[in-house]
Amino acid sequence: MMKFGRNTWFALLLGLAFTLTAVAAHAAPGLPAGPEPFQPDDTSLRQYQCPDWFRDAKLGIWAVGGPESVPMQGDWYARNLYLQGSSQNKFHVEHYGPPAKFGFKDIIPLWKAEKWDPERLMDLYQKAGAKYFCMIAMHHDNFDCWNSRYQPKWNSLNLGPKRDIAGEWQQAARHHGLRFGMTEHLAASWWFYSASKGSDTNGPLAGVPYDGNDPQFADLYWSGNEHPGFHYYGTDVPTAYKLNWYNRISDMIDRYHPDLLYSDSPLPYPDEVGRKLLAHYYNDNLAQHNGKLEAVYNCKQNSEGRWVQDLERGVKDGIDPHPWQTDTCVGNWYYKTGFQYKSSTTVLQMLADIVSKNGNLLLNFPPRPDGTLDAQEEKILADLATWMKINGEAIFGTRPWKIYGEGPSKVVKSGSFNEGKLQYSASDIRFTQSKDEKSLYAIALGWPSEGRLVVKTLGSTSGKISELTLLGHSGQLDWRQTAGGLSVTLPTQKPGETIFVLKIAGKDLRPVAGGI
Repeated sequence: MMKFGRNTWFALLLGLAFTLTAVAAHAAPGLPAGPEPFQPDDTSLRQYQCPDWFRDAKLGIWAVGGPESVPMQGDWYARNLYLQGSSQNKFHVEHYGPPAKFGFKDIIPLWKAEKWDPERLMDLYQKAGAKYFCMIAMHHDNFDCWNSRYQPKWNSLNLGPKRDIAGEWQQAARHHGLRFGMTEHLAASWWFYSASKGSDTNGPLAGVPYDGNDPQFADLYWSGNEHPGFHYYGTDVPTAYKLNWYNRISDMIDRYHPDLLYSDSPLPYPDEVGRKLLAHYYNDNLAQHNGKLEAVYNCKQNSEGRWVQDLERGVKDGIDPHPWQTDTCVGNWYYKTGFQYKSSTTVLQMLADIVSKNGNLLLNFPPRPDGTLDAQEEKILADLATWMKINGEAIFGTRPWKIYGEGPSKVVKSGSFNEGKLQYSASDIRFTQSKDEKSLYAIALGWPSEGRLVVKTLGSTSGKISELTLLGHSGQLDWRQTAGGLSVTLPTQKPGETIFVLKIAGKDLRPVAGGI
């Protein structure tokens, strides 16, 4: 008889547990018996097609909030408080004490969200033009913002607000007609919390272990990750960790059936559980919508048709045939006092640029630890609402034109973290068109100081323009097409404070030969 050691038995039992979990997860009700439409392989996943609701939506709003909001010191606080000498570590020692005595486990109960009103906030988001809303389900801090089956202690019903944050956000989104999304950031947590395994290298507590070394808190800080051996979203993690990721994200899907699911990483652990999770998400969505796929999965990896690619704080260099998304923030990812926000104009310029290239903008407004937004954030939302009332038709439900635009502001190469390289000006114009192709929109990203706008792309050789209006302006405009472009004399009164839109009709309009 073959004998197995304890580790071998553990591996066999873990494999059996995963198999049973995966089988149960794939048993989507409402679908016929037999093979499900999506299987966990690339050939099957390439059946995916982005739903029209996402292509029409263009603007989503994201609320990145949770225990890391408590100090109001920005992103990655749960890691950086353990990095001796960092600004967040210095803040932590001054306000809470050294991490050997007061760690992130002690920050978590301080998050109360006592003034959080999801209905009021969703009303602001809807008025600002958002067509979908995303909440952060768990960050790298390993804290679940719902009644988590596989994280029973460190979740928002057991600690902190003691509320089903995901459920209340979902209810508010549905009530206001917004699609509901959830974002997960768990794949980095193993590496992220390796910092909690150290100790101060100098000072009065040098050598005293941080609280992440205490085995009784391994369900928060993990165990065995003292020297993770990789950076950030590595895949060299224990099988049990991958199964934990699979179980918790499956739990999110099965409880809330989000319209959008976002992984803050490439597709996690694709060869082991990632493709299984993605197939389960798509199949669950089909079951929820009577066989019509309405799901959007975002991750930071070229989609090859399997999902919708996301670029963090980045834009494409041209029109992508596949729909895509930029995720960015008006300020810091988590709330940070004194942070310089993007202006409303910058947000709208980015939105026009992204939409002209077949993309969507997911924009984070980080809440304070009490669940409210500050006055600057609410002002940006109000500015967006004012602009959308006049110009929203040039954004929502549109499709890219033959070229995305003209002007000096360009990115050399598509990618993340390139948004800061774009300095939009009054010479930059972006194009969108209605789905029926009857209306072309030229979105000018600034107001020319001389009061005359020239759209070089639409010169006399681009086809005959039959009608032209300025959205928000009721009077007639003086305009003409010349060899140098479409020349428009603008009214003395601006139709708003930010970027503005020409609505153009004409037959078979095309960019001037050679493009711009």
